[in-house]
Amino acid sequence: MPIILTGLGTVTALNTAMVGSQVTGLLISVDFREGQLVKKGGLLAQIDPRPYQAQVDQAEATLSHDQANLKNAQLNLERYRGLAAENSIAHEQFDNQQAAVEELNAQIKIDQAAIEYAKAQLSYTSLVAPFDGVTGFRLLDVGNIIHPATSSTTASSTGSTATTTSATAQSNQSTSNALVVVTQVQPISVIFTLATTNIAEVQSAMAKGPLQAGAFSQDDTTQLDTGSLLVVNNQADPGSGTVQLKAVFPNQQRQLWPGTFVNVRLVTSTQHDGLTVPLDAVLQGPQGQFVFVVGQDHRVGIRPVSMRQSFKGVALIEKGLDAGETVVVRGQYRLSPGTLVTLADPNDPNAVPNPSTASSGMLP
Repeated sequence: MPIILTGLGTVTALNTAMVGSQVTGLLISVDFREGQLVKKGGLLAQIDPRPYQAQVDQAEATLSHDQANLKNAQLNLERYRGLAAENSIAHEQFDNQQAAVEELNAQIKIDQAAIEYAKAQLSYTSLVAPFDGVTGFRLLDVGNIIHPATSSTTASSTGSTATTTSATAQSNQSTSNALVVVTQVQPISVIFTLATTNIAEVQSAMAKGPLQAGAFSQDDTTQLDTGSLLVVNNQADPGSGTVQLKAVFPNQQRQLWPGTFVNVRLVTSTQHDGLTVPLDAVLQGPQGQFVFVVGQDHRVGIRPVSMRQSFKGVALIEKGLDAGETVVVRGQYRLSPGTLVTLADPNDPNAVPNPSTASSGMLP
């Protein structure tokens, strides 16, 4: 029987980016649909590139001009070198010409850097997806002037600025300079909580290998995906006595969606040869958990038990019972120690009625 820890979790995207621009310009095309799956590097929108192409052309022309001047200066330097060797010109004139050549060499490097910068600015006119994900609502239409994002925390990709924000921060952040929010949903993570008393058990299990985690719907009836535990947070919350954990799921069917709540079942180990009884057999009394055990004389007795966990209507018993003993699973409200019992028809669900306000506690 699997030993399972259960916690309530929130589905969280591994990456969320508000895609904006690093340059100012006219938005001439939007190349995605809202809710579309996009690939990393895929074109999302195009800003008018003509002003930035002109800057590239201008920088390249400046480089050509300075290269021509350098060539002429180098020719003059060679002539001055020969004349200076013959003492036909002052050495100061030769030194000045040599300095002019070095200055033009430095200017060439400046021109090359200017070209690289202008090409980078030109590349920013193509806004691309920073990672594989799903697009949200379009925040700007064609014909608008888009401006660089003003957020101080940015992660740039080729042709775009991706400002990473949480779902809460996105709702409060101005989107006037953003094009779209891209969210990664495959794979996806779930952040859930467990009691701090479970930390040692989880850490011990992680030391033996990866731990399987299952994501279930809020009503705990439908399994949405199966993944693995990624990390236990490095700090617990002393106020609530809980610790956060993160599990990652492939989410191939896209049943996990950022911001939704799920139940997480974390399998820490497997109990072999476990002693189990139907969960309906275990009752709670003033002294703790107990079951009614049927003896060989068909009379019942109360037996205190310790239950490690319950799963899918089955209770795993740590102590209090031995294999092969018979326990009562229905009709316990009619029993007291020493009561003589007979086996009801298992095929007749009405053979032993459930307790009610009128009958609960009544003797047979």
